[in-house]
Amino acid sequence: MTIEVVTFGCRLNTYESEVIKNKALENGLSDVFIINSCAVTSEAERQLRQEIRKIKKNNPEKKIIVTGCAVQINPAKYDEMSEVYSVIGNIEKLQDNAYTNISKSIKNNQDKAEKLVTDIMLETSLQSAVVERFDGKVRGYLQVQAGCNHRCTFCIIPYGRGNSRSTPFKEIFDQAKNLVDNGYKELVITGVDITDYGLDLPVKTSLGQLVKRLLKYLPDLPRIRLSSIDVAEVDNDLMDLIANESRFMPHLHLSLQSGDNMILKRMKRRHSREQVIDFCRQVMSCRPEAVFGADIIAGFPTETDEMFQNTYDLLNEIEKIIHLHIFPYSEREGTPAARMPQVERKIRKERASKLRILGDSLTKKHVQSQIGKEINVLVENEGWGRGEDFCMIQMAGQEHSIGSINKYIIKGVNGSKIVV
Repeated sequence: MTIEVVTFGCRLNTYESEVIKNKALENGLSDVFIINSCAVTSEAERQLRQEIRKIKKNNPEKKIIVTGCAVQINPAKYDEMSEVYSVIGNIEKLQDNAYTNISKSIKNNQDKAEKLVTDIMLETSLQSAVVERFDGKVRGYLQVQAGCNHRCTFCIIPYGRGNSRSTPFKEIFDQAKNLVDNGYKELVITGVDITDYGLDLPVKTSLGQLVKRLLKYLPDLPRIRLSSIDVAEVDNDLMDLIANESRFMPHLHLSLQSGDNMILKRMKRRHSREQVIDFCRQVMSCRPEAVFGADIIAGFPTETDEMFQNTYDLLNEIEKIIHLHIFPYSEREGTPAARMPQVERKIRKERASKLRILGDSLTKKHVQSQIGKEINVLVENEGWGRGEDFCMIQMAGQEHSIGSINKYIIKGVNGSKIVV
């Protein structure tokens, strides 16, 4: 009799899935599937519905509970699925009473449990919970923020997550200390728009100040990493950390989306192409070993060949954006971008393929340049780990406990992987 949580989407969902599992167990649920959904694209929802049907087909006797952003945005759509026993919103999924109600419904042999989804846009605070550990993960996750105050034209997530709300430092610290005490040597700061952290708290603060305080009061924490940042909101304290704090990992994932200024405007992004270039150069000047990741949408509505080339050229110019997440644009019902003139799907896929090929070459160029250097590796599983720059490390013949950090000399490369 177990609870299986299936997680779609972001690192924040990864964190929340642990809370969900604990809440469900504590409140009497067992032998159920809970699906924590994503709604970032129409394709994500298609895969979600496919997974729901597959799970039910393979486990006809088990109840399926669906939560997350897809449910928050359109609860009726999932409540009406015959395979789904209950739907709960993004607020309710972190509350005890949702699981108590479902447990009672199951015991009373009800055909369906009551739908529990409230208006997330009315939420003004952020709940938090202490998670003891993340099953199968060598990194611990710290939710510091949820929601977003911005309205990018391609994005539906604010309607699934609400407006930006920050967790007070004391609650974040308690979670962080708990994870460090339980042996985690790397923590990842996560949220929906973490560079907005602290602006809604009674005493305003910033992401950089938060990270500085965590490192100050957790001297035994070897590594801290950020999930994703917006270069338009990087504060001075964060730049100071990048330049001077060795425990702050030299890998920054940028919410880039495009390298063309007109497309960025049509996306309603807050940064420009020039800001991205200046930020990356500033980081590399004070932290030469730094690398970047980036989310990029290929074939956004109205994107011409010239506009696409600007994105391609930006990546080539910076060179150190080596961890690329490339998405062919996918229309998301309910967003302004879905009503704009669309690029042909074939062209979107072709552009995405070109960016992936470029990204692969940039990664290979970077790992080749690392041969002979000494690195610290967080062991993820037998024979594999991650460097401080988040590159995959192949540890042939090396034996170290999972979750430990060890020094190695880089001997060579295997494709885009480093060999020690």
